Amino acid sequence: MKSRIALFFLLFFPFIQPLFGQTAAKLEALFETPRLTWSEAAAFILEASDTESTGQAPFHFTAEQKWLPKNASPDDAARLNGIALLLMQSFELKGGIFYRISKSPHHAYRELVYKNVIRGDTDPDMPVSGPQLLLIVSRILSIKEQS
Repeated sequence: MKSRIALFFLLFFPFIQPLFGQTAAKLEALFETPRLTWSEAAAFILEASDTESTGQAPFHFTAEQKWLPKNASPDDAARLNGIALLLMQSFELKGGIFYRISKSPHHAYRELVYKNVIRGDTDPDMPVSGPQLLLIVSRILSIKEQS
């Protein structure tokens, strides 16, 4: 297990480097999480995107901003299409016309597939693990760095 963690950090260190505010313990705990909750995902994504939650709990802030699916609750498993919406909003990514009109999880997912952040053969309703979220965030940080 430790060799997998070391390999992950070697491969993705350049992309994770902007997350220096995260402690090693937080990243390791995230890496070992097989199924993220909405609370965990919101906290990590807000910190990674340097978005201030104005003193509110990250989940409540993102829900109030309508950055989460309507039926999300803090302890439910985070789903890929909802994570896509949260990422698009918190990183202020521009999307196509359908995303800009609807701001829906479905169109956010399609946008991230189009941008090669999420693989197109994944199920939009699948639960997201910690390593998957780290990979997706590292890809977004790479895109933001290039633009």
